Amino acid sequence: MPGEAIERVRQVPGEILPVADYLAEFYECFQDVEGVVWKLERAQHFHEPDVPSWVAMMEGDWGRALTLIEEMRFARDLPSQIQLRRLRIVETPLTPYMHWELVLLAARTRAGERARVLPAPAVRWLERAAPLPELVVLGPDLMYEVLYDRTGAHTGGRRITDPLVIGECVGIMAELYGAAEELLDHYEREVAPLPPPVISPVSS
Repeated sequence: MPGEAIERVRQVPGEILPVADYLAEFYECFQDVEGVVWKLERAQHFHEPDVPSWVAMMEGDWGRALTLIEEMRFARDLPSQIQLRRLRIVETPLTPYMHWELVLLAARTRAGERARVLPAPAVRWLERAAPLPELVVLGPDLMYEVLYDRTGAHTGGRRITDPLVIGECVGIMAELYGAAEELLDHYEREVAPLPPPVISPVSS
């Protein structure tokens, strides 16, 4: 059945890498990739204490959070030989994190990423057992399932090298991406007019 590869990603063989090892391996490979890199993001909150703008947002200082995003230099993160196609799944109403991340992704898109947004109901047919995993595909034989704990903190990645599984996952990501809306169009219509997110002790 179409889409089964993504649904069963968590069950296919792969090597789990702790955060430091995953990041070192990922960035080394990322610099050598040519062509399209696919990234699928599904979770609606992450814990990012190493990102000053996220910290400012969580402290309730929305103005500073926006200023810090404006000061970031995203173009330096994207090698010229790579086309990064990011598919962001979005639920509504937006969590404070998603509000902040969509501002961030708008800036990244202006710097060269090719991000698109798809509403969560459009992927329900792929989520019979669990939400879609967080995936990044660097080539026909290298994909990572990016791992997080229950709080949304990054815990590492799982390296998957099965070309058949990867190819099937890329196929469904490409199909979803083709049906998705350009991120900047979505941002200008749905996010830019919003008031600052309200942060509470349980916000994420």
